Amino acid sequence: MLNTQIQHRKFTNGPDDRRGTLSLVSGPSPVGSDRLDFELPPDLEAGEPPEARGLRRDQVRLMVSRGPEVIHAAFQDLPDFLDPGDVLIVNTSGTMNAALQAIRDNGQETEVHLSTHLPGGLWVVELRLPSGDVTEPFFHAEAGEMLSLAGGGTLTLHAPYGVVHGDRVRLWHSTISLPLPLDEYLSRHGAPIRYGYVKEGWPTSYYQTVYATETGSAEMPSAGRAFTPELITSLVAHGVHVAPLLLHTGVASLEEDEPPYDEYYRVPTETARLANMAHDSGKRVVAVGTTVIRALETVTGEDSVVHPGVGWTGVYITPERGIRAADGMLTGLHEPRSSHLAMLEAMAGRDLLETAYKEALKEGYLWHEFGDLHLIL
Repeated sequence: MLNTQIQHRKFTNGPDDRRGTLSLVSGPSPVGSDRLDFELPPDLEAGEPPEARGLRRDQVRLMVSRGPEVIHAAFQDLPDFLDPGDVLIVNTSGTMNAALQAIRDNGQETEVHLSTHLPGGLWVVELRLPSGDVTEPFFHAEAGEMLSLAGGGTLTLHAPYGVVHGDRVRLWHSTISLPLPLDEYLSRHGAPIRYGYVKEGWPTSYYQTVYATETGSAEMPSAGRAFTPELITSLVAHGVHVAPLLLHTGVASLEEDEPPYDEYYRVPTETARLANMAHDSGKRVVAVGTTVIRALETVTGEDSVVHPGVGWTGVYITPERGIRAADGMLTGLHEPRSSHLAMLEAMAGRDLLETAYKEALKEGYLWHEFGDLHLIL
């Protein structure tokens, strides 16, 4: 049974109240509206999976933003917030071992992050340099460079990809030559991408959702990580439809004002049908993750009718654009000024989003892929 309490709080942003402090970004963002800016204390960055903290996946916390209310619950309580006939849409993309050790021509050790597999055999990649136990972005590679990979593989940089900031190139078009099929090579020589807040490496299984069907994401579609087979069974028994789509997510945007990059998606006919049926019958479509919103919005017309589709999406969701396909979303907690916050504001509105993030900071919710979750209805 649900054992939660609706929280109605007033927030005072005094000098000692860091976790209650949010503010607007000063001035408009180059790619959309102002975004929330706040201080994220390091102790709220989840550095290990909940299993390492003695929890099941579905025992992470769940914050529910519903109208003017913010409710605190556990993720295993999710069925209590959905109704029979609602459609929950999940991203079945699996996470690659996308981090590879590489050596430049001058002998410098680097780490390559595979991001997106483009048509014509091209890859978008990011180069990083070791910095203690973690890595940091490397911006000064050159077109034409060939890097040596483990086991006799090579990677050749061709041209910058996406946004270039002065002489700083973060992402590259590249080609990769491997001695083995890609999946086998990554299984042998790759590892999941790991950022500085995760202090030790974890097996690939910790970066997979239980419903992943097709490997291709550089980073885990993490909004779905907390699902367990038992919870999915409970949702289905409750009358909630669970429908799949696919979007292979690339590496996270580095700059605060960078929009997300093009990503491959596939929305099946049956998923589009279920979404339209829910809308026609007054039920809700709830997207599990920003990746699901992005794929759905790509195939949804201004009349809010969802169509099946496959291809590449460059859709960027802002409050000005709005969301047509979904009535709610399940997502993690996002960093200050990140592009995802524009999408959350399009779903929740600015006032509710500010209230929710103040609550998350005040109540000590955990951020990032191993952290807690936020349901917006």
